[in-house]
Amino acid sequence: MPISNLAPAIQSRPAHRRAVRSPFVLLLLASGGLTVGCTSAGNPPRLAEGVDRALREHPGGTVAVAFCDLGSGRTLLRNEHRRFHAASTMKVPVLVALFRAIDRGELALDRPVSVRNEFPSLVDGSPFTLVPGEDGDPDLYSAVGDSRPLGELARRMIVRSSNLSTNLLIELLGAKQVTAAMRDLGAREIEVLRGVEDEKAFEAGLINRATAYDLMVILRAIAEKKAVSAAASGEMIGILEGQEFKEKIPAGLPPGTRVANKTGDITGVHHDAAIVLPAGRAPYVLVVLTEGFPDQASADRAIAAVSRAVWSGLGLD
Repeated sequence: MPISNLAPAIQSRPAHRRAVRSPFVLLLLASGGLTVGCTSAGNPPRLAEGVDRALREHPGGTVAVAFCDLGSGRTLLRNEHRRFHAASTMKVPVLVALFRAIDRGELALDRPVSVRNEFPSLVDGSPFTLVPGEDGDPDLYSAVGDSRPLGELARRMIVRSSNLSTNLLIELLGAKQVTAAMRDLGAREIEVLRGVEDEKAFEAGLINRATAYDLMVILRAIAEKKAVSAAASGEMIGILEGQEFKEKIPAGLPPGTRVANKTGDITGVHHDAAIVLPAGRAPYVLVVLTEGFPDQASADRAIAAVSRAVWSGLGLD
């Protein structure tokens, strides 16, 4: 199926079958780490006040925030080094690693990839399969036994959060190589160990992890076209702008605002990581990670409230 023929937007995804148990506490303390070239000095007072107010008004879970204005280099950080289950935000590192391989001439977007639904567990190599009903992109399962271009799989992985695409790409690239690519970008805490729905690995505690800070570092590198070549970075931004899940950071912005983002949702874990591209000014990066909210709707409202507070705090309203 051509990428342009993807079906209408999917509004929600099924949760992981097992809950992630974490403290139900809201942490609002900032730590001192800063992205190279960013500074927390000189932020408009209402930016921090607005974000902290949004967090107070939406209690019920643990929240981390990492913001960087690419025009001024200013940051706002809250609990940014806390490690969360990455959920589907780990698909951004996979996208970057893919385009780095393309830049090196090792892969090409038109390369056909065999679509199959059987993968080895990280624990013992035993086979497991993905469940179409738990995937944001069930349509791809009709292609099992056939092939699809690498570029289509990359786009499905992001815009529909396709788990099947993700596992096919990780198998092609290697999870260790994905993590190594993030280290090259200066993201020191994020860890991609495996693909998704590997229940044996989940039970063994082998989980992909991310911090708001590292996702900010990665998205900043993409936005500044430093993650890979300028052309490839532009392609990645275009893919991220095609995101079909808009209920988090985009929901806090005026209609029509350009956003290149990747969400992540499993039981008790709800994230969004975005490059926001307002008209007439430099972009900014905003990452909001959450854990422990009673339901996805509550987490989504908290994330959207932080997004609105940042927009307002920058004087964009």
